[in-house]
Amino acid sequence: MTQTPADRQSAPSPEQLREQIEHTRHDLGLTVQALADKTDIKARAHQKTGELKEQAVVKAVELKAQAAKATSQVQDMLPDSVKDKAAQAAGQVRATTARAGRMWEEKAPEPLRQKTARSAQLARDHRTVLLVAAAGITVIWLASRRKKG
Repeated sequence: MTQTPADRQSAPSPEQLREQIEHTRHDLGLTVQALADKTDIKARAHQKTGELKEQAVVKAVELKAQAAKATSQVQDMLPDSVKDKAAQAAGQVRATTARAGRMWEEKAPEPLRQKTARSAQLARDHRTVLLVAAAGITVIWLASRRKKG
């Protein structure tokens, strides 16, 4: 079978074939990498964890701002006499807490003191989570009080 001039023009040159092969190899490499990424469960879990952590941080900042705003609004509504009584009560609580702490150190058995110290350290290490939870509870409480009133 003889080739016509039209067939010779439509047949790709060796250079064009090399380029097509290289392009196909590149595409195949990307496809294999994408499949490998999908099967790497550990990496996907780390990625998802990072995303969720970022979302939690954003939500924590939002809740903290809402709690600060709600606290400020409540404080603005309180009369000065109530604020003074609250400050006095806070001082009394601090003094009583200090006395209780000294008594605790004198009377509590050593293993119990060690467990308590570890729990306190754990609370300090996770302060942000505890503060966000407290702020959320406060906001919910304030919102429910407003609905009732």
